Amino acid sequence: MNELHVKKMEPTYAEEILSWKYEPPYDFYNNELNDESLSELLNNEYKAIVNNQNEVIGFFCVGNSAQVPVGHQFGAYASPFPDIGLGMKPTLTGKGNGTNFFSFVLEQIQKEHGLPIRLTVAKFNQRAIRLYEKFGFAKKIEFKSKTTEFITMIKDH
Repeated sequence: MNELHVKKMEPTYAEEILSWKYEPPYDFYNNELNDESLSELLNNEYKAIVNNQNEVIGFFCVGNSAQVPVGHQFGAYASPFPDIGLGMKPTLTGKGNGTNFFSFVLEQIQKEHGLPIRLTVAKFNQRAIRLYEKFGFAKKIEFKSKTTEFITMIKDH
């Protein structure tokens, strides 16, 4: 994946990210390219991650955009920790790139926010959960939307 850089989310980056298509079961993460989705990615909570060729390889966000709204009903976000969300380009997933990618994202977030930090992951995404555990995140609160089960995970050291 070579060297990575954080960039301000721009419309061209956002359009590309919203066009990404993941294979099942990860198609849960597919988005629609529409005005509402573009507006969310451009709300200043999202950053693009690019390689040396300025190709978008992922993104992350910090703040309310990283929360699953239904989680509030279950107290999942009662503690005032910074929430992080992230995504990697589908053609790069499942190929051993997660460690470098997540390490880079964590480094960026910890510089600005320190610890603890929280993330929310779909319970079926065992691949991501294993990665997060490898980096010291621990499972905390489980909750369910109409169609999907989620787990919050916290890194506090």
